[in-house]
Amino acid sequence: MVAVDLRRLSLFFLRIRALLRNQHNIDIILARPNDPQLRTESVDAVLICNTYHEFADPALMLDHTFRALRPGGRLVIVDRASTMASEPPASTAHEHEVSAAVVQAELRQKGFQIVSRTDDFIDPPGDEPWWLLVAVRP
Repeated sequence: MVAVDLRRLSLFFLRIRALLRNQHNIDIILARPNDPQLRTESVDAVLICNTYHEFADPALMLDHTFRALRPGGRLVIVDRASTMASEPPASTAHEHEVSAAVVQAELRQKGFQIVSRTDDFIDPPGDEPWWLLVAVRP
């Protein structure tokens, strides 16, 4: 298992929890803002949860993710639904939220095949729903 984050503190707490539980199968990687620091074809799956909307350069992160996945590897993205239009904007810069349609278009553009999309993956009362996208590296 590999855990990647930009924040040292989050990774520190993860390391402590792993040690307390005697779990030694977690590789912890401190990423750079536009590079998760994953080796080429080194992972079978990537989960990006409540983070995609934060990427300064989503296209670059998808390039890194595509290379890091082994052929047939899955990418799962979960994020909060957006009130933005369903069509991708002229610029790929995101605000604090992003629609599933925009991300789906960006994934296809980078060579991923879409496996499934659920627009109301989590639908808490009084809050925006969360969407889920599953893609695969061919």
